Amino acid sequence: MNFEAIFKQIIYFFNKLNKKQKYIIIGSTVAVVAVLSFLIIFSSTENKTKSSYAVLFENLKPKDAALIVQYLNKKDIPYTIPQSGIIEVPSNMVQKARLEVAAQGLPKSSIVGFELFDKNSFGATDFEQKIKYLRALEGELEKTIDSINAVEDSKVNIAIPKQSIFVSRQTPPTASVLITLKPNMILNPMQIQGIKNLIAAAVPRLKPSNVKIVDQFGNPLGENDELTKTNNLLKTEMIYKRRMEKQLEDNIVSILAPIVGGRNKVVAKVNIDYDFSQVKSKATIYDPNNVVRSEQTIDESKIGIKPKQVGGVPGAVSNIGPVQGLKNSQTTEKYTKSEDTTNYEISTTIKNIIEPLAKIKRITAAVVVDGHYEKNKNGKIKFVPLSKLEIANIENLVKNTIGFDPKRGDSVSVTSFQFTHLNSQNNSKTGKIMHMVNEYLGPVETILKYLLLIIVLFVFYKKVIVPFTQKMLEVKIEEEKPVKHEIEINEEEIESTYDKIKELKEKVEQQLGISGNINEEELKYEVLLERVTKLVEDNTEQVAKVLDNLIREEHPE
Repeated sequence: MNFEAIFKQIIYFFNKLNKKQKYIIIGSTVAVVAVLSFLIIFSSTENKTKSSYAVLFENLKPKDAALIVQYLNKKDIPYTIPQSGIIEVPSNMVQKARLEVAAQGLPKSSIVGFELFDKNSFGATDFEQKIKYLRALEGELEKTIDSINAVEDSKVNIAIPKQSIFVSRQTPPTASVLITLKPNMILNPMQIQGIKNLIAAAVPRLKPSNVKIVDQFGNPLGENDELTKTNNLLKTEMIYKRRMEKQLEDNIVSILAPIVGGRNKVVAKVNIDYDFSQVKSKATIYDPNNVVRSEQTIDESKIGIKPKQVGGVPGAVSNIGPVQGLKNSQTTEKYTKSEDTTNYEISTTIKNIIEPLAKIKRITAAVVVDGHYEKNKNGKIKFVPLSKLEIANIENLVKNTIGFDPKRGDSVSVTSFQFTHLNSQNNSKTGKIMHMVNEYLGPVETILKYLLLIIVLFVFYKKVIVPFTQKMLEVKIEEEKPVKHEIEINEEEIESTYDKIKELKEKVEQQLGISGNINEEELKYEVLLERVTKLVEDNTEQVAKVLDNLIREEHPE
């Protein structure tokens, strides 16, 4: 991009304008630059003001914060409190203010750890060093415990008894911890045991069983007695119950807000009755249909002739064989045996059933909805409650939202009342106007915003851009007169110069005794070259334009 050519065109265009048009353009440019500069300076100043403050102290207790603010007011030191527990002062005064505040012994309740050993204290006794080490260890443990999400503040006290040379008289160290919990937060048994192990690992010969923890209400934590377990279980159950009720309330308000005209026109309260008893049951179910466990079948069969047997007193006759005249008894043998054994077993199913820990017994919901507002004949706004059909529809929505179950005995109550804050607004003229605006323009508020923006842009276009454009188009730019880029060469002057040079050359050759023909073409070329060189030196810009036009004609792109 040729910026030089663009700049020349802008200057040429600006020179063709009249004074009024020049003033308009200059004024508009100055106004735009001034507005942009103001916005940049304002935003940078605001950011600089915000960034010019640095943190003086953070994580302050309310008591310490009040004392520090009192001291800053006394010394006329500017400060800001962006959020609870943080105080900021100008960045160039942070170090000085911090030293001055520290000189007053503030903050008093700040936790000090091993920073106690940053400075060497000469002449300190061994007892003082032990006490300082114990304080530093307690401070470091407090910082570690405070990093747990549910803990707001903690205080650790470690008791290290004096060592004895007799093993039987040695007493193990103990520790006590006071924990301030955040609202609606509890420590589970694993976290409590972790705190005990953490403290026990930091102190030599300290056992976790010798670490006692209590909360801000004096309730012991981590004890395995029934009372502690019951209290922890009750806290968990109440927090779970309130959390589920709050979730259902938010769901009801969210679904009804677009219908009734906003979240400030509906109030919902839900109560859930839970059964937190944990029931474990074991059921054995016998199937009346018998199942064959095993079956055995035995079949035996024997068919054949019984062999002959010789009977009698041993002797010659028996050895010889059957005696003549004895009857020959031949019998056919047949043996059959069949045995079937079937074992049956009763089918049994054993189930170990553990019912849910939190079982819903009943849900009750109460919903209050604002009504309509109408003008009477006197122009006053009158409250009109919702109709029975509208209440029935809202009641159906609430039932579907909470999971209504008539078998459990759930109940839902929807009522339409006039809200007090709206009534107080209606008593004043401003309240009436605001209510009417919200009533009639609330559903189309987004559309009106975009419509108003379009109208403003259209007016700006018609009243500012269009007249300015028309004035700009009225400027009559004179057409550029064609510049004669050709170099005029006087041929008669060249011919006379040529004749003079020719005569001179012939005369010089005659005087020198040199004879020869003169090359007229070469002489003309030298004369013309000399003339053109002189013209180029006298008309440098004109020659440059000629060359530029020749290049553009050869390469129009």
